[in-house]
Amino acid sequence: MKQWDKIFKWYGRLFTKPQEDLPKIVKLFKKQGVKTVLDLGCGSGRHTVYLAKHGFRVYGIDIAPKGIKMTKDWLEKQNLEANLKIGSIYKRLPYKDDFFDAVISTQVIHHERIQNIRKAIKEIEKILKPKGLIFITVRKRKFKKFWPKSTIIEKYGKQKSRYKVVEPRTYIPIEGGEKGLIHYLFNKELIKKEFKNFKIYNIWVDSKKRHYCLLAELAK
Repeated sequence: MKQWDKIFKWYGRLFTKPQEDLPKIVKLFKKQGVKTVLDLGCGSGRHTVYLAKHGFRVYGIDIAPKGIKMTKDWLEKQNLEANLKIGSIYKRLPYKDDFFDAVISTQVIHHERIQNIRKAIKEIEKILKPKGLIFITVRKRKFKKFWPKSTIIEKYGKQKSRYKVVEPRTYIPIEGGEKGLIHYLFNKELIKKEFKNFKIYNIWVDSKKRHYCLLAELAK
């Protein structure tokens, strides 16, 4: 919580435009009759506001009080409404089972160790209605691309580097704006494994080649 609050205080609203694929996701949601959407890890509100503008009944949750405050202020300026809560996405979510038609989460869910990411996925499954939709983006880059040959990893007790490895496919920056934030690196096979209870429509890579994008339907 403290680190995310610091990020919002240092950098302000991190993004103002929606993720590049969200307009087509919104069209699909409307076509499928989606009414109620959860923005999981809503941050400073770019997608909460976007979804509210497009007529959805929007809920947002984020661990950073500063991010929630920025979202509230943005909604008020746009004369829009959304139900916002402060809370961790890796713990029991404060919503009824089978409540949401859809859940979106962009550049969020990979910021934990895999055992906690699995908890978040289970919570998503609980709060989604049968055949509910998800649009989720996760960190993509291959592990070896983070480690030039000259890099010395702090884990091995030599000297400080830009990152430290804490678990397989899991690293923490030790400097910069995301200092102290956990990152878990996915590939397509891992996405399919961890979202095994979903019927996957598509997995693709965003234009910056940094994130996998997942569109899927809960198979229950």
